[in-house]
Amino acid sequence: MSVSVLDIYKIRKEFPVLTRKVNQCSLVYLDTAASCQKPKMVLDAMQKFYQNEYATVHRGVYELSIEATDNYQAARDKVRQFLHAKSAQEIVFTKGTTDALNLVALSYGQLLEEGDEVIITEGEHHANIVPWQLLAQRSNLKLRVIPLTSTGEINLLEYEKALNAKTKLVSIAHIFNSIGTINPIESMIRSAHAWGAKVCIDGAQAISHLPIDVQELDADFYAFSAHKAYGPTGVGVLYGKYELLEKMPPIQGGGDMIQEVNFLHSTYQKPPLRFEAGTPPIAEVIGLGAALEFIEKMGLSAIEAYEQRLTDYAFNKLLAIEGVKILGTPRKRSSIISFLVEGIHPLDLGTFLDLKGVAIRTGHHCAQLAMRKFQTEASCRISFGIYNTLEEVDLFIQVLKDTISHLRG
Repeated sequence: MSVSVLDIYKIRKEFPVLTRKVNQCSLVYLDTAASCQKPKMVLDAMQKFYQNEYATVHRGVYELSIEATDNYQAARDKVRQFLHAKSAQEIVFTKGTTDALNLVALSYGQLLEEGDEVIITEGEHHANIVPWQLLAQRSNLKLRVIPLTSTGEINLLEYEKALNAKTKLVSIAHIFNSIGTINPIESMIRSAHAWGAKVCIDGAQAISHLPIDVQELDADFYAFSAHKAYGPTGVGVLYGKYELLEKMPPIQGGGDMIQEVNFLHSTYQKPPLRFEAGTPPIAEVIGLGAALEFIEKMGLSAIEAYEQRLTDYAFNKLLAIEGVKILGTPRKRSSIISFLVEGIHPLDLGTFLDLKGVAIRTGHHCAQLAMRKFQTEASCRISFGIYNTLEEVDLFIQVLKDTISHLRG
């Protein structure tokens, strides 16, 4: 589907929250990078399950349980198709991106040995830093951090220099959540594989904005959250190549993940169930499946093109405001812009914008290292979804100008 066919105003009607008022003003939601709003087909799918189809999965022989299991597994296959994975067995349901990255660190990390090295970058979300710090401390590994350039891009020369025979894992974001840089993960994966290292991709900011083919990327692991893809909170995905998942030990024990339990020894299910202990978030998984269907109806290429138009428009409008500094000027930017206004704290800006119904993010965005790269502890961040419009950008810019004028007196 091309951009010209996307009816944004019709799409907006699918999102009930966009009709509400905030401080007697129409809501302008510019915080999609934190979490997407939810379309009716996602809300309806979850409500239908709870109202008419509820049962737990995998164990029941009665009709409701069989239906729930079929719908649950259908959602897993929907994720497989969406990511272009080889098999549904490569799709592990988690609580979200953070949970998925921790799963890799806690499980695959057990296969690493003292002195092995893990590479991350200066631009990562804390969820792609702290798990590797903890692993390095537990297992006496070396954690290497690749710096960013002044433009907010990964310093690829430093990356290539850091790769060596001891490198066992590289974990990087597909898109930096703080400044929107789209990283060249294809070439970075190839370079890591040339040294025999595995690569884990934090796909939280890419999943609803870019077409993704994990086989073409040759990613070893790819993690994302449903709520970043117009789905519910509380559920996410870890894609892993099956031959890797098969080698990895479980990190939680309980129901569904076992084959047989004895007091001295237990045997475990094959992936993905090995990593899904306990009753799963069934409604949320069904909601995730519906969210991916929603995205596929529009087409990720069309979404990417439309959001790029919004981002370029907002970028140029912001640049024209005196005293505004945009953080990072990467060659490839997703639908995220972080900025500062000279002499005004981001929290003050965000608070005053909210009084006019404009919702933006302020703070360090769980990316303190990236913020410090730009010599700040916090910034304002706007981020777009498929429901945003050029008119909303104009309104945001006008409210921002008025707020700056008011705060400067």
